[in-house]
Amino acid sequence: MIVIRSVNTLKTRIIALIFGLLLNAFGNALTIVSGCGSGIWTAACVNIHQLFGVDVGIMIFTFGIINALTNQILIKHIDVLRFIEEVIFIIFFSSFIQIFTNYFESLGWNHLSLFIRVPMALIGVCCFCTAISLYQRANIFMHPNDDTTNILRFDYLNGSAIKSQLLDFAPPITIILICAIFLHRIYSVSIGTLFSIAFNGILIQTADKYVFPSLKHNENINTQIQKHFEK
Repeated sequence: MIVIRSVNTLKTRIIALIFGLLLNAFGNALTIVSGCGSGIWTAACVNIHQLFGVDVGIMIFTFGIINALTNQILIKHIDVLRFIEEVIFIIFFSSFIQIFTNYFESLGWNHLSLFIRVPMALIGVCCFCTAISLYQRANIFMHPNDDTTNILRFDYLNGSAIKSQLLDFAPPITIILICAIFLHRIYSVSIGTLFSIAFNGILIQTADKYVFPSLKHNENINTQIQKHFEK
């Protein structure tokens, strides 16, 4: 039997992963239904769609794959299982977002007053930042983009969630600006997006301290298994 030694028990880490996945999808659905600005990577996909006509869903999946491949470079070795896990996460994540979005729209939340939808978008950002904190600390597997920021944070940026988030935002912001040159406008960027850009890192670091504080930053489970067999 493989014994995984980590800061938290495997059961605790799995619970954090599942709850984080659901909370992330819930938060993203709130921002989508609010119509007050999507996440910056989603906004980049929307602008590419407007410029080239490529389906937004295809672009979101494509960016996810690119992130997963980037992670293989950042960890400086090939981890096929980690890549597969991140693709699986994308599939479940996308499905839950659609479920929550459809439910919220059935309640008519997308037609609520702007004074309600703006706070809804901000709450959504807070939810998915908290979710990212949870499953990054569990570190079983996660959305490839969140794994990218986690790797950057601890392997390259001395543990700073703020710096890792800002660095991760550079590519989608660049894409949006390039598209804007040809489109002469920017799509899907509003108060929720700007709030996310400004506060993602701060919210994640805050959640690390105050939301489920007994959940610590565990080593990636694939790395732990590999070390076990190397003993």
